[in-house]
Amino acid sequence: MAARRTADRGKGAEVLHDGPTPKHAQLREILRELASAELLPGSPVPSERDLAERYGVSRLTVREAVGQLVAEGLLVRVRGKGTFTTRPRVDAQLHLASFTEDMRRRGMRPETEVLDAAEAIPPPSTAEALGLGPDQSAYWLYRLRKADGAPMAVERGWYHSAMLPRLLDHDLTDSMYTLLARTYEVQLESGTQTVLAEGADTETARLLGLRAGSPVLVFRRIATAQGRPVEDMTSWYRGDLYQVTMQLDRDPSGSGHNRPSMRPV
Repeated sequence: MAARRTADRGKGAEVLHDGPTPKHAQLREILRELASAELLPGSPVPSERDLAERYGVSRLTVREAVGQLVAEGLLVRVRGKGTFTTRPRVDAQLHLASFTEDMRRRGMRPETEVLDAAEAIPPPSTAEALGLGPDQSAYWLYRLRKADGAPMAVERGWYHSAMLPRLLDHDLTDSMYTLLARTYEVQLESGTQTVLAEGADTETARLLGLRAGSPVLVFRRIATAQGRPVEDMTSWYRGDLYQVTMQLDRDPSGSGHNRPSMRPV
């Protein structure tokens, strides 16, 4: 049946007909073949109206077929732009490296947009994490990170101002860890990172090209240099483009707990 439909498309006979397989299921398989075999990752698929006209079905039928492939992760909807084939997920290993370094190592082109940067009094949780007094300021940095042009992550975080004087005077669109090492001789060596999943808020979703409430992976990292906390950063990564892999080793103490470790690269 799939072969006949493919041949029919080449002859212009594309209208789907009623039969034992519902039209939305027929269209879903046509789109699956298109996304898997013909289109490159990140390519747009035809609009709902174009698909409805091409295959002689209602837009509701198109929406159902596309929705099933979105749920499977084969397609992704980008608000205001359309529907696209998904890109391969970036596989993150838990180690201490900047986004820029990580993407370049994977052969991807990193890009950073600074959305806000300021010196301000951080919230109590950050002041505690960075070892700051209640009235001591820190540097606030808010950035959008992209890989090969696709929005990948939103970062909102704080840096210890006393250890990094005049940090905001520098170019903040490149690797932060490289900047710290070269300019301040601050080499981030270790840290703790908490990972959780949540629905994207309206602002984060807009920046990442997602619908509000779409799943995102959230990383809160507190990194140190020579035992002193320098960075308290929280990042929201697109759940459809990012995954985390951990190596698990049995605790030699015999407790049976596995603890992912962070290490510099």
